[in-house]
Amino acid sequence: MTLLKAPMHPGEVLKTLYLEPLEMSAISLAKSLGVPRTRIERLVKGQTGVSTDTALRLARFFSTSPEYWLNLQRNWELHQAMQTTDTSSITPLETA
Repeated sequence: MTLLKAPMHPGEVLKTLYLEPLEMSAISLAKSLGVPRTRIERLVKGQTGVSTDTALRLARFFSTSPEYWLNLQRNWELHQAMQTTDTSSITPLETA
């Protein structure tokens, strides 16, 4: 099995690829998105994930797509689950 590099948390992507280059704070972004500052602060710290509501708002603000943000979240969650979930005792269904 090939070990893949862990995907970045969507909050880290937001911070590294968007906020830092724009020299924008989480508080400023939250105001622009019309959400509580704690939502963006917690996202950037990796304490929470991207909700569909947040994905829609980020997509509109940064001219991306909601799917972009939700895929970052899904990939991160799947990688986390793969590190902690043991499926070795499950026998695959045999089809004829």
